[in-house]
Amino acid sequence: MENPSFDFLKSKFNVSKDTFLILKNLSSRKTLKSGDTIIKQGGKSTKLYFLTSGLMRSVRVSEAGKEYTKNIYSPISFVGPLSSILTKKPSFLTYEALTNCEVYEVDFNDFFSLTETIIEISNVYNRVLEYLFIVYEKKQFETISLNATERYQLLKSRIPDIDDLIAQYQIASYLNITAVQLSRIRKEMKGN
Repeated sequence: MENPSFDFLKSKFNVSKDTFLILKNLSSRKTLKSGDTIIKQGGKSTKLYFLTSGLMRSVRVSEAGKEYTKNIYSPISFVGPLSSILTKKPSFLTYEALTNCEVYEVDFNDFFSLTETIIEISNVYNRVLEYLFIVYEKKQFETISLNATERYQLLKSRIPDIDDLIAQYQIASYLNITAVQLSRIRKEMKGN
């Protein structure tokens, strides 16, 4: 079974072919166009997504209109308002496609009900939560320990063509700097 999604789930979470087929049958494949949102800030949803191609982001917009990009998701990633789903409160973030994307959509409630009856699905859920915690902790450490240039270089190593794929202000928002600062960083990097 040559499938990047299966390969990822197998290597990261020890998912068997049978368990993968259960998960695949639980999900539906969707195409998102650049600018599409899967949930808006303040909204509620029970849907989670597995990004297989394209770029997405989670973003919060302040009352003054300033954007704070929490994350830029590249394939292969889990995307969606998990905190909102678990707390049954509105999402603090908007989740949007930055480019055209392919995703698998799953209803969390349907998935979670399987964790109560199928031990392999329960194990996958536990491993995914552990994985997401590690990813979050690593990103948090990078945010507090790296300067803007280092964070930009790290983003470029993860998504080499990021500058050609999304707007400069979106990259700057993710790095928590202004577009002018990002322009300076790019200029300095080209000069070296």
